[in-house]
Amino acid sequence: MQPPRLEPDLFRPVSQSRTTLTELMIPSYANFGGKIHGGILLSLMDKVAYACAAKHAGNYCVTVTVDGVHFLQPVEVGELVSLMASVNYVGKTSLMVGIKVIAENVKSGFVKHTNTSYFTMVAKGEDDKPAKVPGLLLETPEDARRFIEAIQRKEIKVRSEQEFKEIKTNLELRQNISALMGQRCQLGFDL
Repeated sequence: MQPPRLEPDLFRPVSQSRTTLTELMIPSYANFGGKIHGGILLSLMDKVAYACAAKHAGNYCVTVTVDGVHFLQPVEVGELVSLMASVNYVGKTSLMVGIKVIAENVKSGFVKHTNTSYFTMVAKGEDDKPAKVPGLLLETPEDARRFIEAIQRKEIKVRSEQEFKEIKTNLELRQNISALMGQRCQLGFDL
């Protein structure tokens, strides 16, 4: 018995929307410390996330959340930065795009991993309302692993946000003032 034929509008393979954006880091991108400004890198990540998500969704997409922005190593002027994006997960109208950022010193050929981030995007229809996105055809064990990781990442994020909301709602300053002991702060008011 043959597996059912996949409808192209119902499922799209990860490889179809995989996107790489490469850009040379120029002096005007540098911050006061002489390294590439984090905001420049975030902007490039947002661009590649949009391109990847829009290719999969077949619609305009907007950024909803950005997770895991950790600048592991600085990026230097003159390096070639490549941002590799793939759709790791899809919901009904949302997509999670994983982005790996590497920087290459074109003189020495040295390549370093500078960042991995996850952008959650939502597809928008012509009416500017959330639009249904095609399912994701997982072509490799790595695609399946990333999809499962994304599910777990979402679950952890929901639990964490609920826990923090509860802490924030129930926080009594007088009862928790001891948490400030040993910290690098000083009260400038009386309790």
